[in-house]
Amino acid sequence: MNSAELGFWEERYQAGRMPWDFRSVPRALLGWLGSCRTPGRVLIPGCGSGYEVRAFAEHGWDVLAVDFSPSAVRRAQAELGALGNRVALADFFRGDFGPREFDAVYERTFLCALPPARWPDYVRRVLESLVQGGKLIGFFFYGREDEPPPFPLTEERAQSLFGRELVRVEDKLATDSLELYAGHERWQVWERRRGFP
Repeated sequence: MNSAELGFWEERYQAGRMPWDFRSVPRALLGWLGSCRTPGRVLIPGCGSGYEVRAFAEHGWDVLAVDFSPSAVRRAQAELGALGNRVALADFFRGDFGPREFDAVYERTFLCALPPARWPDYVRRVLESLVQGGKLIGFFFYGREDEPPPFPLTEERAQSLFGRELVRVEDKLATDSLELYAGHERWQVWERRRGFP
C-alpha cells in the first residue's frame, strides 16, 4: 500500500504499529523553543500523536496541528486533553489554512513518510503557508533506506528542494532519535528568504 494513501496510516494507527512514534518531545526542539524570543503561529502537518503541540503552546505559540488520519487525530486529542482543540482533521495538501499566516512550519517524520514524488508539493505548501522570513524547522531524515518508507533525503536533494527560497541557518545531528532514525535524523532550521514572492 502507498504511504501517500489514508488507508496506509489508518491501518497502522488502529493496530498501534507506530515505530515512528517518539512518545515525547525531542531535546533539540525544546532547546530551540527555549531560545526563541518571539513566539508566533506554527503549523504542524502530519502531527500524529501530537506531543509537540503542548511544547509549542507552553512556550507561547499559537499552534495548529493537522493530520488526515482520523485515528491519528483522535489519538492526539486524547493525548493533549484541553489542548486537543489545537488538532484538526485536515489534508496538509488541500486544507485551507489561510495565505502565509504561519511564522513556522514544524517537520517531524512527515516529509520522509511521503513518496519523493510528493516532495515538491510539500515544499510548495510550506512556502504558501509561511510569512516572509518564516521558518521550516524540525527533523529531517538523511541517508539510505533499502525498504522505504521512510524515504531519506540527500544533501543534494535537500538543496534542490529548499535551497532556492529557503536558507538553512541551523543543522545538527539529533541526539535522541528513535532506533528507526538513529544517526540519520538532523535538526534543521530553514528560513524563508525575504523578497521571494
